Amino acid sequence: MSRLVLRKGNRSRKRRSSSFWNSNVPPISEAVQSYFGKRNGWQWVACIPLALGILAIWGVSAYAQDEIAAADVQAVLDNIFVFIAAVLVIFMNAGFGMLETGFCRQKNAVNILSKNLIVFGLAVLAFWAIGFSLMFGATGNGFIGGGGWFLTGGPEAYGLDGGTLTIDTFFLFQSAFAATAATIVSGAVAERIKFNDFLIFSILLVGISYPITGHWVWTGDGWLGAAGFSDFAGSTVVHSVGGWAALMGAAFLGPRVGKYQDGRVNAIPGHNMGIAMLGCLILWIGWYGFNPGSQLAADAAVPFIAVTTTLAAAAGGVAATFTAWVLSGKPDLSMIINGILAGLVGITAGCAGVNYLGAVIIGLIAGVIVVFSVGFFDSIKIDDPVGAISVHLVNGIWGTLAVGLFATEGGLFFGGGFAQLGAQILGILSIGLFTVITSTIFWLVLKATLGIRVSPEEEMKGLDISEHGMEAYSGFLKDTSDMGGVS
Repeated sequence: MSRLVLRKGNRSRKRRSSSFWNSNVPPISEAVQSYFGKRNGWQWVACIPLALGILAIWGVSAYAQDEIAAADVQAVLDNIFVFIAAVLVIFMNAGFGMLETGFCRQKNAVNILSKNLIVFGLAVLAFWAIGFSLMFGATGNGFIGGGGWFLTGGPEAYGLDGGTLTIDTFFLFQSAFAATAATIVSGAVAERIKFNDFLIFSILLVGISYPITGHWVWTGDGWLGAAGFSDFAGSTVVHSVGGWAALMGAAFLGPRVGKYQDGRVNAIPGHNMGIAMLGCLILWIGWYGFNPGSQLAADAAVPFIAVTTTLAAAAGGVAATFTAWVLSGKPDLSMIINGILAGLVGITAGCAGVNYLGAVIIGLIAGVIVVFSVGFFDSIKIDDPVGAISVHLVNGIWGTLAVGLFATEGGLFFGGGFAQLGAQILGILSIGLFTVITSTIFWLVLKATLGIRVSPEEEMKGLDISEHGMEAYSGFLKDTSDMGGVS
């Protein structure tokens, strides 16, 4: 089309030119020379640099506007992506609630669901008031953060100046992580802990203990991060912290009535494995907010992280299935579920830094570990109704160590030597020791003051009635003894 217009223009110019000659009009070149000769023709030459300067300024301005617009668009995309990731992590509370409820008895279903729901609300408030500042406050030091309490500081108060995320987006995402650490504890202490004691402990864990150790790793001045410790999305910072707190709680509470008798481990089966399986799948989906969201930006690394996460989860489920099958002679659904979760926990620390084969190996080992870990804790009479300690603590440790082995940059198996592995061990030990000490203090104070365990009568009746005065399945099961001769 453009060529056609040009040809048409050329023909029209030829016709007009011939008409000029035929009407005795001087040629255009002669007219121009005559005009500029009369008007000091040298002056118009000076306009050329001016015109070029204007053109250059115009082009630079347009380019700058394009660059500013691109930066603005990227900032919006980053915030939207992290917001969606935060929602996925928040939705994991539904997964935890369903998983724990299905793995436990029906007489405690309301209690478990209540804990998983209210603990998120309490965790958000505790993290908003003090936890977020203790973790990310820029006026602190390498051990603890400070400043900007109650989310009143500007971006510089939390080390966010110069980045694309707003304070609101960053807080929402981090508060979802903090709540996860408290929710992990719920499963390990299920069916025998007092409701109010669990709530108080959750506030203390999320408001004090968790943010302090998180500050060591996930801030610019944390001492563990400076030492080279790497935990991309929280195998240790979130899962092992929750696991250590759960271990101490289960130890101080003691086992459920009837769990260990005459030197034998008595299985107490859950009442709804369908709900448990659905909870597992919700958690798996939520992990796509947990791991890819920790990139804190909408960039090309996100799908890669999603793939490593998926591979590890799949490998963990397969490995746990066949391990339990070999040991017991039957494929155990509870082990399939925990194997998937073990793979997810195991890959969380290294999901951005290992290759696909490394992710599969990490998941396979996690699936095997979780089966033997459940048996180990039963052998030492640590009663964990849902296997939370084995999934989150044991495989949180494994996943953190795996970074030192399988990371493509600095890992032992990729020529990095023992430096990264040593940093990982340092982080595991230091965060574990701090969490054990603080959790022990919290649990002992609660035990000495309020008493953390319900009475044996309340436990036998079920916490739904004794703690909440209601049933999860009221009217679902009917007593037919009074139906006379009806058949």
